Amino acid sequence: QVQLVESGGGLVQAGGSLRLSCAASGGTFSDYNVGWFRQAPGKEREFVAGLSRKSNTLYGDSVKGRFAISRDNARNTVSLQMNSLNAEDTAVYFCAAGRGSWSTSSFQYEYLYDYWGQGTQVTVSS
Repeated sequence: QVQLVESGGGLVQAGGSLRLSCAASGGTFSDYNVGWFRQAPGKEREFVAGLSRKSNTLYGDSVKGRFAISRDNARNTVSLQMNSLNAEDTAVYFCAAGRGSWSTSSFQYEYLYDYWGQGTQVTVSS
């Protein structure tokens, strides 16, 4: 059973940066497709970024050019570097992992992911 734990959330001013990390136990990230999602209060969960086993990436339209997803195989972690943050980025951020050969466009579909973390809160003050 794979367990995912997010960290790195917190309070940041608009225009600032944060780096989220997702650590895996019971599995190796290089064997999985990994995604980041977020959920703001009163809103549905939203796809943020995805990274395939072959290192293909996909980003949600609202974060393109500002966020970057990466994997550190030695540490078995996946990170989300978030720059130029604004109030609309305030949400609980979740990482998720799933097996299989996915098309890049598939990363946005939650049902493909088998494992989810508990989430980490990101709050951007304006």
